[in-house]
Amino acid sequence: MEPRFLSLADVTEILKITMSQARVLVRSGELKAIQIGGKGIWRIENSELEAYIERMYARAEQRIRTGAPSLGDDVVTAVEGGPGSGA
Repeated sequence: MEPRFLSLADVTEILKITMSQARVLVRSGELKAIQIGGKGIWRIENSELEAYIERMYARAEQRIRTGAPSLGDDVVTAVEGGPGSGA
């Protein structure tokens, strides 16, 4: 039986992203999570991760249909503190 909740480290491994990118997804509300115990200890329900992945597929499909630019650069910019990140 799979565990109900995943850690941020689990999410980074599954999505092949950095810890900073995972934190941005949680803090922005893009990926729903709950905070357990101390500060910075987040858990993501398996179903929420699957829902996020489905939303990303739908967005990608919409971008392909409309020819809109990818939003992936925005997450990287925010994480790296580049232009437009507010850092």
